[in-house]
Amino acid sequence: MAAVPPLPAGLRCRCLRCGEGALLSGMRDMREACGHRDCDLRAHDAGDGPDVLVILLLGALVVAAALVVEAKFSPPLWIHAVPWPIFILGGAIAMLRPSKATLVAPQFRHRDL
Repeated sequence: MAAVPPLPAGLRCRCLRCGEGALLSGMRDMREACGHRDCDLRAHDAGDGPDVLVILLLGALVVAAALVVEAKFSPPLWIHAVPWPIFILGGAIAMLRPSKATLVAPQFRHRDL
C-alpha cells in the first residue's frame, strides 16, 4: 500500500494508512478502525494536545482582533460581548477535528515504521 502524506490526510480527517476512511467519529473521538479497509486506529491518540493548540491559537487571534477593534473604533464594552463568543465557538468547532487528526498523523507515521 502506498504511503499517504500525513498532513493532507490529517487536514481532511481521513485514515492515515489508506487515506480513504474516516479517522474521527463525532467531534473528536478516534475510531477503532477507519471503516474503509479496517485499518486499526486504536493505538493512536493525541491526548489534550489539539485542545491546547486550539485554545492558544484561537485565544491569541481573538485577543489581537479585540485589541485592534478597541484601538480603532472604541466601541462600548457590550459590543465586544456579542461577536467574540461567536468567533470563539465557531473557530473552536472548525479547528478541533483537523488539529486532532493532524497531530495524530506524525504519531501514526512514526509508530508504523
